[in-house]
Amino acid sequence: MVDKIRVSLLGSTGMVGQKMVRMLANHPYIELVKVSASPSKIGKKYREAVKWIEPDEIPEKVADLPMVSTDIEDHKDVDVVLSALPNELAEDVELKLVKEGKIVVSNASPFRMDPDVPLINPEINWDHLELLKRQKLNKNWKGLLIKNPNCTAAILSMPLKPLERLVKAKGIYVTTLQAVSGAGYSGLPFMAIEGNVIPWIKGEEDKIPREINKMLGKLINNSISQAGLQIYATTTRVPVKIGHMGVINIVTEGKVNEEEIKKSLREFRSLPQEKNLPTAPKVPIMVLDEEDRPQPMRDLQYYNGMSVAVGRVRAEEGLLRLIVLGDNLVRGAAGITILTLEVMKELGYV
Repeated sequence: MVDKIRVSLLGSTGMVGQKMVRMLANHPYIELVKVSASPSKIGKKYREAVKWIEPDEIPEKVADLPMVSTDIEDHKDVDVVLSALPNELAEDVELKLVKEGKIVVSNASPFRMDPDVPLINPEINWDHLELLKRQKLNKNWKGLLIKNPNCTAAILSMPLKPLERLVKAKGIYVTTLQAVSGAGYSGLPFMAIEGNVIPWIKGEEDKIPREINKMLGKLINNSISQAGLQIYATTTRVPVKIGHMGVINIVTEGKVNEEEIKKSLREFRSLPQEKNLPTAPKVPIMVLDEEDRPQPMRDLQYYNGMSVAVGRVRAEEGLLRLIVLGDNLVRGAAGITILTLEVMKELGYV
């Protein structure tokens, strides 16, 4: 019998929290035993506290769990705390838990760029978990803090990783088309986005290059040497429920081989695939040859939303073009959190 990792979930009633609740329902060795949300919900059963928007019913194992606070006393008997807290609440709450000895795997932005905190997209940089050794030495924390990237950076970094060895990039220009769910369930008024495109998303154009360069950086002597890619991002919000798309133009030194690029993307595998981890997609990057793909209505379902879809791969003299699409709530948030914990177990960090 497999020893289960007992986890609690902060921010369990939000969109990302609900995804995690559903994805953990039948997990072979991670057991969700505690759920937490805002103070007004403490003491209620999960089914009473949540406005459930997932397509399936609330998992029976979770439906009657009582809502707990974010205080350390309510999380002492779990192995790991997973966090889907809003950014404005996460820093104080997570830091208190880490200082008191908890392992926290978080989807929120505070501490992502801290040199002692690994920023993990499991297929891309699982080896950066080595930073936890440095974190133990440098921080006065009894526990550990691990961060997931911004949802858009998580999706965009997937095809950039296998292209490292094939493409000498002089500059990377990205225009994103990001779903309204990225702003949260109540984050964007219907009247603001219906039939509209908003060509600015607060903070995103700074986060994307910073986080991608950290994730694609090399681990040298227990620290990250940044990748140094020149990434220029224009972020837009579009009237789509789920799915973040990136139109990527890479300025290259000379022409690259289009078929070699596609082959590299299709064949990309990493430790999560090698170890056959439960949440890992068998094929992390689905390369589509149709001229009009990928599309959010058709191409978010691969491996339960954990794969990204890449299409429109075109190589010209000095330029490589491609479009990437991913599920911002799964690959960009809930699923990446769970997969990170699976990698940590595999490598002995939990």
